[in-house]
Amino acid sequence: QVQLVESGGGLVQAGGSLRLSCAASGRTFSNYPMAWFRQAPGKEREFVARNRWVLSTTYYADSVKGRFTISRDNAKNTLYLQMNSLKPEDTAIYYCAAGATTLEPGDYTYWGQGTQVTVSS
Repeated sequence: QVQLVESGGGLVQAGGSLRLSCAASGRTFSNYPMAWFRQAPGKEREFVARNRWVLSTTYYADSVKGRFTISRDNAKNTLYLQMNSLKPEDTAIYYCAAGATTLEPGDYTYWGQGTQVTVSS
């Protein structure tokens, strides 16, 4: 089992920045590929970014490419999402997830409770 707890969300003006954290506990964190998803009101959960430790590769949704950066610190068992140049359309609940390498939320086994990000115009 892997337990995931997100933090770092909040209210920010358009153009601002936030850094989300996802603290993991349970099984060996470094063994798991991890990702960030988000869900806006009335919309389906969508992929944001993925990190695969073994291959040290990252992948981003087109909507956040160049603005968001996913990273992980295996010594701290923590996944991060640095979000810059935020836009109102980035407003959503952000979730970290572990256990798959796809872009489909249904493929992931472990989820955090989510953290709210609100970007005002």
